[in-house]
Amino acid sequence: MKTMLKLVLGLLALPALAAEPQSVWLADLDLKLMSSGWGHAVANRSVTTQELAIVGQKFERGVGTHAESVLNIQLDGAAVEFTAQVGVDDHAGKGKGSVDFQILCDNREVWQSWPMKCGDAAKPVRVPLAGVKSLVLLAGDGGDGVNSDHADWAEAKITFTGAKPEAVAMPREEARILTPPAPAAPRINGPRVYGVRPGHPFLYRIPCTGERPIKFSAQHLPAGVSLNESTGILSGDLTDRSDRTYQVVLRAENAHGKCERNFKVVIGDTLALTPPMGWNHWYTHYNRITDELMRQAADVMVSSGMADAGYQYVNIDDCWMNAKGLSKYQTDEKRVGPERDASGNIVPNAYFPNMKALTDYIHGKGLKAGTYTSPGASTCAGFGGALGHEAQDAKQFADWGFDFLKYDWCSYGRVAGKQPDLAAMQKPYRLMGDLLKQQNRDIVFNLCQYGMGDVWKWGAEVGGHCWRTAGDLGFELNRVFEVALKNAEHREWSKPGAWNDPDYIQIGMIGTQTRRGTFELAHPCPLTPSEQYAFMSLWCMSAAPLFYSGDMGQLDPFTLNVLCNPEVLEVDQDELGQCGRVVPVGKKTFIMIKDMADGSKAIGLFNRGVVPARVKAVWSELGLQGKQRVRDLWRQQDLGVFEQGFEAGVPRRGGVLIRVWPAKP
Repeated sequence: MKTMLKLVLGLLALPALAAEPQSVWLADLDLKLMSSGWGHAVANRSVTTQELAIVGQKFERGVGTHAESVLNIQLDGAAVEFTAQVGVDDHAGKGKGSVDFQILCDNREVWQSWPMKCGDAAKPVRVPLAGVKSLVLLAGDGGDGVNSDHADWAEAKITFTGAKPEAVAMPREEARILTPPAPAAPRINGPRVYGVRPGHPFLYRIPCTGERPIKFSAQHLPAGVSLNESTGILSGDLTDRSDRTYQVVLRAENAHGKCERNFKVVIGDTLALTPPMGWNHWYTHYNRITDELMRQAADVMVSSGMADAGYQYVNIDDCWMNAKGLSKYQTDEKRVGPERDASGNIVPNAYFPNMKALTDYIHGKGLKAGTYTSPGASTCAGFGGALGHEAQDAKQFADWGFDFLKYDWCSYGRVAGKQPDLAAMQKPYRLMGDLLKQQNRDIVFNLCQYGMGDVWKWGAEVGGHCWRTAGDLGFELNRVFEVALKNAEHREWSKPGAWNDPDYIQIGMIGTQTRRGTFELAHPCPLTPSEQYAFMSLWCMSAAPLFYSGDMGQLDPFTLNVLCNPEVLEVDQDELGQCGRVVPVGKKTFIMIKDMADGSKAIGLFNRGVVPARVKAVWSELGLQGKQRVRDLWRQQDLGVFEQGFEAGVPRRGGVLIRVWPAKP
């Protein structure tokens, strides 16, 4: 018995035999958790579901996806290595696409490919994984957009000895409200300069936070304009028919205090002296928009405090007219009917019984109303367009009382041809721009033609006040950073009355337009809280028009905190009208800096990577001299005086927004 016990104890004392290494193919993991900038990740095929092929070499195993793409894999520290062959799939087309592959181990970059194009030989990957708990595979856009970025992780597998690797969702981020509540004392917000044309109607609701009731007053108002002291609404008809600037002083007082603000009213030919702010229905209600929903938006803009932060416009997009018949975009018979009446006037559909009554309702709240059409025979969704009736429609919009027009290229491509020259691109916008100037009211003109012909160079020349610089952001919300960076390349054309427009703010509850043409009901936007803060920061640093396009009926405190921080909005509404300058810092980090009218600088520190990063703004590299006083705009906190620069930890896909002033000696 003793001999047997010794034998057992001896065996227990022997070193454990090493587990036999096993392998799992990347294609066998849960690819539903792998993001793809287009389509979805495909096992053992390219993203277009064809054979995996890189420069003619076929691969039986692997994963095809499309930039921007991320997969997070959980390990237990007992994995051995990750191996693969990476490249741009042959089906992208030779010379097309540009993908940079990156591998992170426990939030640390351990391998990267630099940009690869279709036709580049596959690059071998071998990454040791001893002790690693988190493996992240990324396929980026190579810095030039995502067109044809077909990324292949060919023959990709993980060798391990412990628990089997698992694909897992990226870490969940809790929403934190950074904007402090507005104080009870009044604070006048919004722009400090406002443009109107001589002799036209005047309407402006003073944006002001604070406990109501608030008593408003004003000095040096233009002749013909009066103030409702309880609502803060300035209205009337300008009697001054010459170009002139009024130095108005606005005041607000309640039981908790008083404040005043200088407000310059410029009577002349230039409207939108600061980027327009408001709401547009498209990315929530699509082809379901109604008069009732527009009125709801106006009500909520006031009751939620958005109007007190400076939002003014309540804008209809497509689908308010009649369509000739049913289609994939239009499945409601109540939106089918004659596009025009016997006199050639555009006819709203049954959901809009009285356009003048609708704009009167919006104007009654001190807000402005916007509408939409196309220079083509039909709109993007197949409803009646303006072709051949431009003068009638411009007059009709003015008579109805609209203050903003979005003019969407859509079917006009069939008129201009497949490869229109610059004159042909400009023609419909020049025509409508001239017609709007002839009307008896101010109508801000938005050119929606997706950046064709470098519209930022000539948009103001044809009467525009803002113009889209790219396609619909709704199809690529995962590229907010990239869209903002591309938009900033056109910064030299940003100025008062002329704004580059990278599309609407899509946070909170938004709908989805699929590429098949269907429209889904509102649901929480897919962006993390950090991405939503960065979204707003990037647009404000860009001096972009700020049009929220989420569901006004489902606003929540977090969304309102992102939309309505007055110190952040001041960056967008600054009267210099400058778009921030981009300063690269690292592969996935950058800084934007812009001059402010008071001599301060607004600075954004951004991280478009999928792991947190440290970003440092060095004063000398940004053209600043001496010590700077720094304020955190989202938290509305002074951070102190910094001698050489400012450094902050920036969340993944996030940003930090500060404002700096030279420190007093």
